[in-house]
Amino acid sequence: MNRQAHPNSSRRGIRGVMKTGALTSIAAAAVAASLPLAAHHSFSAEFDASKEIKATGAVTKLDWQNPHGWIHLTVTEICERAAAGRGPDAVEQEWACRAPDSNEGAADWAFELGSPNGLMRQGWTRNSLKQGDVVTVLGSRARDGSTNSNARSVTTADGKRLFAGSSQDATP
Repeated sequence: MNRQAHPNSSRRGIRGVMKTGALTSIAAAAVAASLPLAAHHSFSAEFDASKEIKATGAVTKLDWQNPHGWIHLTVTEICERAAAGRGPDAVEQEWACRAPDSNEGAADWAFELGSPNGLMRQGWTRNSLKQGDVVTVLGSRARDGSTNSNARSVTTADGKRLFAGSSQDATP
């Protein structure tokens, strides 16, 4: 058999194709593995642990996605306070409660949860909250003053308390 007449049948040709395919697969895997990491952030980069929030409203949506789940609420009452310091002399402040103001609106507030895997270990399912359920979320405000917050716990209308798998180091 003449190798020049059939260049694709040579070992060099097959090895080249296999090597190119392997390198392409490795590059694609590296890109795919880095995507969730690029989207992730530290708690303190986005949220302010010194600004506690307690919001009550109706669930409009529960996003069950990685790297974090999200609860979306139509908020009817917002309570805020400065977080208590740490140590034996820490004094917990009273909540200052109000209706959402015209800048914030009652439209859509979003509360970051832990990962779906972490939420399942806390007892959550995709059906733990349904659209229209009234809940109270305790968490920390976003540093940028937006209507995003990080949730530490969610209390349902019947008093059931679900821990939200917060990335904040303190738990309630």
